[in-house]
Amino acid sequence: MKPRLLDLFCGAGGAAFGYYRAGFEVVGVDIKPQPRYPFEFHQADALTYPLDGFDAYHASPPCQEYSISRYMQGTKGALKLIDDTAFALEQTHKVFVIENVPGSNLYNPIELSGMSFGLKIIRRRLFELHGFDILLIPSPRVERNYRDAGYIPYHHGTSYKCGHLPNIWTKERLQKAMGIDWMTISEMTQAIPPAYTEYIGGYLMQAVLESRVTA
Repeated sequence: MKPRLLDLFCGAGGAAFGYYRAGFEVVGVDIKPQPRYPFEFHQADALTYPLDGFDAYHASPPCQEYSISRYMQGTKGALKLIDDTAFALEQTHKVFVIENVPGSNLYNPIELSGMSFGLKIIRRRLFELHGFDILLIPSPRVERNYRDAGYIPYHHGTSYKCGHLPNIWTKERLQKAMGIDWMTISEMTQAIPPAYTEYIGGYLMQAVLESRVTA
């Protein structure tokens, strides 16, 4: 039986698809409807959803309060749910990952970007890992001519992060850059490329299988 992973604050499933490719059976939970989520989905409060019955967990609490977009209309005051999420997941005594943007209060996180995986998008994200380690892929810094090199400048510090994207980036270009083909532009502005969690998921899977052997 495949190990089961619970994907909290799942959005449209960018992280989920990476874990699926790493071998997990994935179940998503989000307080908003997610009609294009590619796996089993439950519309519910991620902080109150039952956590039993899973081998591993991923959570992507709202990022807006930590990003530059917090100064834009409608995002200032977004809940900071990282601490509550971490506390809840620690009670499971199982491996888990919490993802957020640079500037968030994650504990000792690693950083990944699209360039780490040969993608034409920057999209820097932090990952707090609990109960396992990974071999970190370097996240290279981009020179000033990243636009000329064909990268979508979508990283922490840009004014169109977390839901805002210039019109010059088409849906097709963004889908190709992220390795996603099922989301709308609006959904992709909130998502991470599946390549990130496929890589993390390989190490997460190893930790889960090792725990089964020693149980």
